[in-house]
Amino acid sequence: MTTRELQEYWRAQKCCWKHVKLLFEIASARIEERKVSKFVMYQIVVIQTGSFDSNKAVLERRYSDFETLQKKLLKTFREEIEDVVFPKKHLIGNFTEEMISERKLALKEYLSVLYAIRCVRRSREFIDFLTRPELKEAFGCLRAGQYTKALDILMRVVPLQEKLTAHCPALLVPALCAMLVCHRDLDRPAEAFAVGERALQCLQAREGHRYYAPLLDAMARLAYLLGKDFVSLQKRLEESQLRKPALRGFTLKELTVQEYLS
Repeated sequence: MTTRELQEYWRAQKCCWKHVKLLFEIASARIEERKVSKFVMYQIVVIQTGSFDSNKAVLERRYSDFETLQKKLLKTFREEIEDVVFPKKHLIGNFTEEMISERKLALKEYLSVLYAIRCVRRSREFIDFLTRPELKEAFGCLRAGQYTKALDILMRVVPLQEKLTAHCPALLVPALCAMLVCHRDLDRPAEAFAVGERALQCLQAREGHRYYAPLLDAMARLAYLLGKDFVSLQKRLEESQLRKPALRGFTLKELTVQEYLS
C-alpha cells in the first residue's frame, strides 16, 4: 500500500471503530462427576450491549479455569488487579445450592470488573480464557478432517472473538482462515470466498503478516473458480512476494493446521 492509501485506510477504520461493550452473566451451573473428580461447570453468557445481539456467546468453564486465569493475570497485571476480588475456594460446601448461587454472582462480578480494566480485557490471558478451549477444539477437528464439526464450533466462537479483538482485527485472521479452509474443502467456494474477504479486510494494512500471502493465493484460486476478478488478487500476491521473497511459502491449510497445537 502507498502512504496515501494507508492513511485513507486508517481514516476509514477510525470512522468504523466503535467501542464494543460486553455484558457477562453466569446463567446456570451444573455439577459434573467423573471417575476421580467432581466439579461445578458454570455457563457464561456474553452479550454485546447497546443493541440486539443475535450472536450472544454461551460457553462453560469450571472454577479451576477461573482460578488459572487469576494466576496468569497476577503475573502480568498485579498492580492493575490488586483490588479485584476473586471468589476463593472453600474446603467444604462447594457443591451446596447456596454456595453455587453465591459463587455464580461472585464470578459474574469478577468477569465484569476484569472487563472494565482496558489492559486486561485486551490481554491474551483474558481473550484466551473466553475463546481458547473452543478454538483449540475447532482446529483439532480441522486437522482431523472433520470440517463440518470444526465449522459449527468456529461459527459459535468467532463472533465472540471478533468482539474481544476489535482493537486488533488481525487476531481474528487464523480463525477466519480456518473457516475458509473448511468451506473450501466441503466444496462451498462461495462461502469460502466470503469469509476470505473478511480475513483480507482484517489484514488490509499488514502485508507482512504470515497469513497475508497464503490467504491471497487461496483467494485468487477461489476467485478464478467462481468467475470473479482473480487478476487483481494475483497481482497483489506477486507484489507482496517481490517485497518479501520466500523460498517456499506455506499454503493456507498448512498454516492453519499448525494453530492451537498446545
